[in-house]
Amino acid sequence: MSAIPKAADVAEAAPQASGGREGDNRPFAFRHFEPAVLKDALRQMHLIRRFEEGAEESYMRGLIHGTMHLSIGQEASAVGICLPLTDTDQITSTHRGHGHCIAKGAEVGRMFAEFFGKETGYCRGRGGSMHIADVTKGNLGANGIVGGGLPIAVGAALSMKMQKRPDVVVSFFGDGANNEGAFHEALNMASIWKLPVVFVCENNKYGMSVSTERSTAVKNIADRAVAYSMPGVTVDGNSLSDVSEASVTAIERARRGEGPTLIECKTYRHRGHSKSDRNRYRTKEEIDDWISKDPIGRFEAELIQYGIVTDGEVEGIRADVEREIAEGIEFAKNSPSPDPSDATRFVYTA
Repeated sequence: MSAIPKAADVAEAAPQASGGREGDNRPFAFRHFEPAVLKDALRQMHLIRRFEEGAEESYMRGLIHGTMHLSIGQEASAVGICLPLTDTDQITSTHRGHGHCIAKGAEVGRMFAEFFGKETGYCRGRGGSMHIADVTKGNLGANGIVGGGLPIAVGAALSMKMQKRPDVVVSFFGDGANNEGAFHEALNMASIWKLPVVFVCENNKYGMSVSTERSTAVKNIADRAVAYSMPGVTVDGNSLSDVSEASVTAIERARRGEGPTLIECKTYRHRGHSKSDRNRYRTKEEIDDWISKDPIGRFEAELIQYGIVTDGEVEGIRADVEREIAEGIEFAKNSPSPDPSDATRFVYTA
């Protein structure tokens, strides 16, 4: 289990509450969202963390085969971006997309079942870690192709505009995708047609094992937005408030018909690129420094600082998440496997 810094350890980083609405200088999320929403956001962040740790533990025990890409350390990005979304809004995800699924409302039991290759999984066990989708919640699916979700999001946003729907599409992608042709083509087309799409780059500093300093000419990936005549904003991806502020602004702009936005969330994955990553390209000091900035402990400290939760409530959230994860794993283990004769059912090719 990852060590999440306790709220007290990072409390000094949280600004002081102003004590009133007039001149309220609290972070954006605390001014914009109700306390119940903020508490649920913390629960979602814990649920993402423990889901991935549970998946990792299951992999080590031989219950999951293949590989997986964990987003441990990036929870504020997924939850902060999805906070303003509704079930009719849509997202496209990435090979590192478990957090996006949960933030968009996925059930962890069905996600574990998908990992375990069971019929009760979101894709009947055929998709696995990198291909979970749930259209009932607006999740159009993760994608094992780097940048593969970008043109799909543009197509979905075009459909929304043609149907005159008030909904938006969020396309998550990693820093490695910003040098793919699909990135540039998607942003250009979305801007030309003023489509209701928000592009979210989760910049965790490494595209597999290559740092952004070595692979990308611009300092900030959001700087590329100017070439496509759209707003580009770089935020602290470990601050749920900063991420949610950028998300709310971009989504409201898209709903007004003013077109796309590029958001860059600077964050960090605590684990390697995948389970096969030997992690020799990063120093222990760098990893430890980023772990000390853990987004969950940071958000807990802010919630306590502003009187939204107590220490006891935080422990209650953690315990409730542990129960849900344990139940989810048992559900997956006890679910039926696909019949070998049905192996090709529900699998399509173009």
